[in-house]
Amino acid sequence: LWVVDRRGERGLSAAAIAPNLQAALDDWPRAEPALRTLAAELDGRGSALDVERLRAPLPRAYEWVDGSAYLNHVRLVRKARGAEPPKTLESDPLVYQGGSSELLSPRAPLVLGDPSWGLDFEGEIAVVLGDTPRGTKASDAQRHVKLLMLANDVTYRNLVPSELEKGFGFFGSKPATAFAPFAVTPDELTFDGRAHVRLRVLLNEELVGDLDASEGMHFSFLELIQHITRTRSFTAGTILGSGTVSNVDAVRGVSCLAERRVREQLQHGHASTPFLRAGDRVQLEVLAADGTSLFGRIDQTVRPA
Repeated sequence: LWVVDRRGERGLSAAAIAPNLQAALDDWPRAEPALRTLAAELDGRGSALDVERLRAPLPRAYEWVDGSAYLNHVRLVRKARGAEPPKTLESDPLVYQGGSSELLSPRAPLVLGDPSWGLDFEGEIAVVLGDTPRGTKASDAQRHVKLLMLANDVTYRNLVPSELEKGFGFFGSKPATAFAPFAVTPDELTFDGRAHVRLRVLLNEELVGDLDASEGMHFSFLELIQHITRTRSFTAGTILGSGTVSNVDAVRGVSCLAERRVREQLQHGHASTPFLRAGDRVQLEVLAADGTSLFGRIDQTVRPA
């Protein structure tokens, strides 16, 4: 575990406080003040960071629960596969439980698998929870949000329809998720259940998305927490994702190729943008108000299996 400066350039080892982030979350009332004290000592100190060596903040997690809080995304991707949104779309959040035994580093390659599977990236904001009891209400949920992260929730788009037809949810269509190198405390940004930040997405050096992560998030993280704790509690270290960041305004671009493709279909009658191919490079980054990279950058290149 390291504490890093706001520019993500220098850091200090926090091993004397906790050996890793999960250990810190398990003992957050003690660890958080100590980590803040260490962070205050960073000014002018610390070692240069080699971002290439950094893993995901949580390389594995007890649970990875992903929502789909941006309803524009739900409507677009369902339209692409000829499926109607659920009747409760605006009143009952969509969530699924993903794999969390392997969470990818920010520089890990994206494995193509079979090109016909339709490899896609998805830019998401995620929160890391402390111990969160069953029956938590949205009005009391913010205190359970300990950290925020940036994720690339990878999807094999062409495997989704057949899996959902079985009525048992995603599985093979959702390979390992990647995370930006830094987790940040909520006070590092404007967070009221929604993260008021810009998400920039580049594909092969081309800017394909410059999105407002708060706009269009129909269900806030606080409402998502209330939803998932209706019948069960969650332990410290649980990651909860927002779902693909999506703005209605097409000028702001996209944080996944599926949306770009369906917009092309609606405008031209066919999709011209292919899904990811070997050699493609995907970069995701959240910029703070002063232009610094809040979570560090996800920078992944597609390679054949």
